[in-house]
Amino acid sequence: MSRKFIFVTGGVLSSLGKGILASSIAKILKHKNNLNVSLMKIDPYLNCDAGTLNPFEHGEVFVTQDGHECDLDLGNYERFLDVFAIKEQNLMMGQVYRALVEKERKGEYLGKTVQLIPHAANEIKKRIRLCGEKTNCEILVVEIGGTVGDIESEIVLEAARQMKYEDSENVLFVHLALVPTILTGEEKTKPMQHSVRAVQARGITPDLLISRTTNDMSDASKKKIAMQCSVNENDIYYSPNVATIYRLPLTLEAQGIDTTICNKFKHPTSNGEKFQEWKTLVEKLEKCTDEVNIGVVGKYATSKDAYMSVFEALTHAGVDNGVKVNSSLIDATEVEKGKAKLADFDGFVIPGGFGARAVEGKIKTIQFARENNKPLLGICYGFQLTIVEIARNVLGWSDANTTEIDPNTTHPVIDLLPEQKNVSDKGATMRLGVKKTLLKKGTTAHKIYDIEAIYKRFRHRWEMNPTYVKDMQDTGVVFSGTDETGKINKVLELKKHPFLFGVQFHPEFDSRLEKAEESFAKLVEASKK
Repeated sequence: MSRKFIFVTGGVLSSLGKGILASSIAKILKHKNNLNVSLMKIDPYLNCDAGTLNPFEHGEVFVTQDGHECDLDLGNYERFLDVFAIKEQNLMMGQVYRALVEKERKGEYLGKTVQLIPHAANEIKKRIRLCGEKTNCEILVVEIGGTVGDIESEIVLEAARQMKYEDSENVLFVHLALVPTILTGEEKTKPMQHSVRAVQARGITPDLLISRTTNDMSDASKKKIAMQCSVNENDIYYSPNVATIYRLPLTLEAQGIDTTICNKFKHPTSNGEKFQEWKTLVEKLEKCTDEVNIGVVGKYATSKDAYMSVFEALTHAGVDNGVKVNSSLIDATEVEKGKAKLADFDGFVIPGGFGARAVEGKIKTIQFARENNKPLLGICYGFQLTIVEIARNVLGWSDANTTEIDPNTTHPVIDLLPEQKNVSDKGATMRLGVKKTLLKKGTTAHKIYDIEAIYKRFRHRWEMNPTYVKDMQDTGVVFSGTDETGKINKVLELKKHPFLFGVQFHPEFDSRLEKAEESFAKLVEASKK
């Protein structure tokens, strides 16, 4: 059959959950209806990728296996569909405009005036279709970032409108907008009405409407939206607040959204077993009563989105261990000031990061976990700072540091990767993507992963300085994972400690509700005791 496209747009305000909605629709179509479905995110920003975006504003930078730094929604795509995303699944408009300028400079437009229409619109359509080809999907769900009405996303909506015009039977539009409940308890549909009119003003008529609500939406509100927006009442659904994001596919499926989509695409519905397995896992998650308290100590402390994959991996690890994980984001600067109550937590994660701000708070947390036998998982920068902490407080090298922070330290236990020494550009120049790590038999790492070689995603410029390996080993540190040469250390663990484990890679990106990532599962298991 011809490839189908579902465009998901959002209105009224951002952060309504378009990414989770798109992931949920794809989940239902793939695992209940046995369709080959993939997802794509288009961000209207002029950046070429997410690598240089501030996590305070945009959340974590997710890394695909092929080394692309991208929007955090691709992490949701991977977790919901249990797949590995590729770089073509995230398009930032900087890529489009750069491609246009490069083509113009090469003379590929043969003297034509280069314009948004047709040239930018055509480039966007080409990349959407390329994503469909690369993922070899039957249906591509395309999430258009931002809010309808944003200036920077106008050309993206125009490209989507053209695709509908060119092949109307194979393109659907799903629009998500807020239907708030005010203090009196009344649902207000006016924001949805105005949002739909904004979409219609751009030549797009939504095929399905999704109301972002607090609770289940009333029939009266649905009738009003149908009348005012010229959308069939049977094509209006709601996305309510849910206890866990993994519940949303079940909520939408119960409303029959997949039947509507399949009917519009003239595709038969079915009842795949994997969707029932998902339901069982969600129910298991919601029924967990025994609790474990895990503190995630980072410097981007305004939102959990900055470490989204870490928090999701902890949730998965809780399901794996049959416990509810109460995961809290701890501001590392508060630890520096002595204001954080570390003793209230059963275990800790020191996630990835960069720079000097709040580093001492992370190091204090590592020292607390080490001295008090509290389980700790150090990821990327957390791995490096674990080495710094032990060098300072066990070996007695008070100025031990990473050269990222102190280039003049006399004990540079963490130093720049050799291939990074002549790199000046910041974008897409780190050690990125999947690399092989060899695990040593008889170590905790080998027991956790139960295999001699693992393939994990990396995103870093600095590494453990091999000059100090012997000194660290004398303190009880075991370097249990290395690169293929055996010279670059990627995993550490500490003897005579319940679980002090550090990894240079990012294990959180590989975690799934169906199968928790092994190091996170072990952290939660150790924290239960």
